[in-house]
Amino acid sequence: MNFSEKIRNARIAKGLSQKELAREAGISERTIQNYEMGARLPKSQATYVKLAGALEVSPELLLDENASFVLTAMENYGSRGRRQAEEIVDSFRVAAAGGKLDDEDLDFIRDAIMQTYEDAKRYNQRFRNKRYAENK
Repeated sequence: MNFSEKIRNARIAKGLSQKELAREAGISERTIQNYEMGARLPKSQATYVKLAGALEVSPELLLDENASFVLTAMENYGSRGRRQAEEIVDSFRVAAAGGKLDDEDLDFIRDAIMQTYEDAKRYNQRFRNKRYAENK
């Protein structure tokens, strides 16, 4: 189950409208709509904590592998890393939409793509501008 399904199911189970969840979590209603449509993922761990608190569930319950990947990219590589990770997730989602592979194979491919991204980012950090690294 992905993030959009998890948040929608938890909201319905708690008997909240999108507007009520938005108010309780301190997030805009439009953002909640985007989350439930699968158009966006939260940009920070703090947002998962807010949503989990409003839904009275564990933040880990809301996380899926894609969300964990995007958050890790954000924490390690900033907003550019987050955008790259989201692009990878979106591209994979489109590629996997045909339904020709079983879930186990899709999970294997997704994990391999995510690991390749992490390895490439770590490798390329050796070449980044030293002045940039000192100012960070």
